[in-house]
Amino acid sequence: MKPAAFDVIVIGAGAAGMMCAAQAGQRGRRVLLIDHAAKIGERIRISGGGRCNFTNSKVGAENFLSQNPHFARSALARYSQFDFIKLVERYQIAYHEKTLGQLFCDDSARQIIDMLRAECDLGKVQWAQPCNVQSIEQIDDDGLRFQLSTDSDRGTIRCQSLVIASGGLAIPKLGATPFGYKVAEQFKLPIIAPKPALVPLALAPETLAPLEALAGASLNVATHCEDQPGEFREGMLITHRGLSGPAILQISSYWQMQEYANNKKQPISIDLLPGLDAAAWIAPHRHGKSTLNSLLAEFLPKRFAQEWCALHNWTKPLAEHSRRDVDTMISTLKAWTLMPAGTLGYAKAEVTLGGVDTNALSSKTMETKAIPGLYFIGELVDVTGWLGGYNFQWAWSSGWVAGQYA
Repeated sequence: MKPAAFDVIVIGAGAAGMMCAAQAGQRGRRVLLIDHAAKIGERIRISGGGRCNFTNSKVGAENFLSQNPHFARSALARYSQFDFIKLVERYQIAYHEKTLGQLFCDDSARQIIDMLRAECDLGKVQWAQPCNVQSIEQIDDDGLRFQLSTDSDRGTIRCQSLVIASGGLAIPKLGATPFGYKVAEQFKLPIIAPKPALVPLALAPETLAPLEALAGASLNVATHCEDQPGEFREGMLITHRGLSGPAILQISSYWQMQEYANNKKQPISIDLLPGLDAAAWIAPHRHGKSTLNSLLAEFLPKRFAQEWCALHNWTKPLAEHSRRDVDTMISTLKAWTLMPAGTLGYAKAEVTLGGVDTNALSSKTMETKAIPGLYFIGELVDVTGWLGGYNFQWAWSSGWVAGQYA
C-alpha cells in the first residue's frame, strides 16, 4: 500500500507553522501539520505573562537583526501587523496597547492559540501530534518530492511541499530542539551559527563582586553597544548573576551579533540618566556641598545611587572633587561600560539569533532556492526581532507568505 500523500506537510505547530498551515489549507491544499509535542502553541501560551504580546503597532524591517537586514521587508510588507490585528479583531479578541507599541490580549494568550486552531480548521488542516519525524528524504514520484518516516501511526508519509517551522533553541523546557537546523544541514543549506537572543547577560565574578550591593536594583536606563543603531531606553535589573530587564534583553541581541562580524565582542554602554544633560545638571552644584549621591537620588533609586557612588569612590561633596573627577562622573553617568562574560543561555532566552542563511531562501516565498518545495519559516530563519511582539509578527508574516506558495 502506498504511503499517505499530502500537498503540504508543515513540521512545527507553533506560531509560524499554524499560520502557514491555515493559509495553505484555505487555498485548497491538503495539509498535514506535525508537532512532536502533545500541546500546541506553548510558546504563545506563556508569552506576555500569559497574555501574548502578539505584535507591535510600529513594526518595520529596522526592528529585526539579520546578516541580510533587507530580507524581512517583503514578508512584513505583504502581511503586516495591521493584517494580523484585523484577524484578531475578526475573532473579537479584545486587546490593548502598552508601552512602545506592544499589543497584548486583554484576557488570555489561549485566545490566539484558539484563533489559529480555528483558522487551521477552516483550511481542513489535518494534525499529527505527538509525532516525531525520524527521517526526511527527497523523492520524485508523480509530483511528490519528499518522504517522511514518523514514529506515529501515520508511519511513512509523502508530500509535494515541505515547510520546516520547528523553531529555534530558546526555552528548551518547552520542547525546543535543533531539529530544523539538522534538516537544513541535511539539505546542505548554510546556517548562521545560532545564539541565545533577548537574553539576560552574565558578568564575570571580578566584575560582579563590586556590584553585589547593587543586586536587586531596578532602574530606567538607555543601553547601547557597538554597531547598534540608536539606543534602547527601558528598564534594567541588576541581578546576582549579571544584568536583566528589557533594556538588557534588547541590547543582548546586538552584543551577540558582534561575534558574527569580527569575532570580538565589545562592552555594553549604559546611560543612567537618559534624556538628561548630565554636565548641565551638575554645573549648578559643582562648587557646593551636595554629594553626587544626594543629587542622583532625585532620578535613581536611593540605594542604587548610594552604592554606585561608593563603588566609584565619589562620596565627597562635589566641591571637594577635582575637575577631572567631575568630568569622569559625567561621562560615566552617561556611558557606564560593562563587559558581559556571556549570556544566561537558551533556558532564559526569548528567541534564537541566527539560523538558516537568508541567502538560501526566497524573500518572496520563503522557499529554498536550491531545493524546490522546501520552505523554512519563523525563528529557524536568520531573522530576529526586538523584544515587544516583533518576533511573533515575523512568525505571522513568514508563515503567511509560505502558505501562499507551498
